[in-house]
Amino acid sequence: MTDQPIRHVPADLPDRIRHYIGGKLVDSADGGMFDVLDPVSNEVYVRAAAGQAADVDRAVAAARTAFTDGPWPRMAPRERSRVLHRIADLVESRDARLAELESFDSGLPITQALGQARRAAENFRFFADLVVAQTDDAFKVPGRQLNYVNRKPIGVAGLITPWNTPFMLESWKLGPALATGNTVVLKPAEFTPLSASLWAGIFEEAGLPEGVFNLVNGLGEEAGDALVKHPDVPLISFTGESRTGETIFANAAPYLKGLSMELGGKSPAVVFADADLDAAIDATIFGVFSLNGERCTAGSRILVERAVYDEFVERYAAQARRVVVGDPHDPATEVGALVHPEHYAKVMSYVEIGKGEGRLVAGGGRPEGFPTGNYVAPTVFADVPPSARIFQEEIFGPVVAITPFDTDEEALALANGVRYGLAAYVWTNDLRRAHTFSQSVEAGMVWLNSNNVRDLRTPFGGVKASGLGHEGGYRSIDFYTHQQAVHVTLGAAHHPTFGKGA
Repeated sequence: MTDQPIRHVPADLPDRIRHYIGGKLVDSADGGMFDVLDPVSNEVYVRAAAGQAADVDRAVAAARTAFTDGPWPRMAPRERSRVLHRIADLVESRDARLAELESFDSGLPITQALGQARRAAENFRFFADLVVAQTDDAFKVPGRQLNYVNRKPIGVAGLITPWNTPFMLESWKLGPALATGNTVVLKPAEFTPLSASLWAGIFEEAGLPEGVFNLVNGLGEEAGDALVKHPDVPLISFTGESRTGETIFANAAPYLKGLSMELGGKSPAVVFADADLDAAIDATIFGVFSLNGERCTAGSRILVERAVYDEFVERYAAQARRVVVGDPHDPATEVGALVHPEHYAKVMSYVEIGKGEGRLVAGGGRPEGFPTGNYVAPTVFADVPPSARIFQEEIFGPVVAITPFDTDEEALALANGVRYGLAAYVWTNDLRRAHTFSQSVEAGMVWLNSNNVRDLRTPFGGVKASGLGHEGGYRSIDFYTHQQAVHVTLGAAHHPTFGKGA
């Protein structure tokens, strides 16, 4: 632990954050604004335009015009790829500034924010390459018919992004949506609008045509809701809470929109007695405390085989107590400040609930030396029953529940015994057990003897309350394009003949 940090304020902060519509920075039609806080002081450092339906209408109209009349959807994939590579170059060249602003705005430790900025550049590079390398199916009936798939951009993509690692997660949607020739309206999270405001300048400098990218700030219930319900937005990609996803699903249903939703998680990390405990402890510490615990794939339920349970809990708790909480701008910091006082209050309420449900072995409140700001000590509860709220419900903070098990069957039942199904982590040196367990666990993604190491070619998404659909690799290309089947007759047509009776 460190002493209370001195608040770091980046130089040259904007005096206000505006929308970006049709190639221009604009205020809300009604002049509305909302306050943006920094997580260390919880002081208002800027005001942002509060988008309403009228602002979404303007943004969608600009995006629709760019789609129907502009060059972007009609460019060859290689031409769009060049623009996306220029975007990646610009992001990489500004990674230190991006990380500084992201850390200040979200409370992420600066070193982790820097990694996320670099990952944002890689997302654009990946989809820039993929859209050029992509091939589509052709099916031949020799001498009779040729059938092939023609991919086409869909139109205006509505992108709604969360406040955890906001810049990177925006790139995860912007990259494939733009690569495939769509135009976009981005609605970033209201807690963290700062880094999103940088996209406009980056895209302009990279040569993205006017109107292809549009941004409307505002509350989810206002700007986000208007985007979901807009009749000229045929698809919505959303990352956020499961309850919000349910609302979006219902509101999009009358319009039969395409939906991709990456929602909440309560992911298990299952540690068998034959696992490498050193590696498992390091990975599970990182898996729940990195990004301040504000990550959908956090392994926030650790299930440990009884034979090594006591040793695991003792070592895990001791290491958790050594995790460095500090100023997000300090390179030594491992856990910074949670994003917003509302979220801080939620996480702290779960800490108090946990004290009545499990055995507190580390943390349990505000760390010493941090009387202000949204700081939570890395918190570990042991002996947590599966009925406990801290076992069942997503906390989205630096809080972990550890539960023992005796058999493989019990471990699987515990792993699957929640409403979520995003990720799972399995630690064992038994190859058969590893594969059998991973294929039985209800999770969209499983890591064996590893922390969360992403391969951008693989599908990303969950099951149950953790999501609808997948993105990543070709799944993103599928989501952001129409796949039109074209059938060409070769030679004489073969078909029944009607209407030639005597």
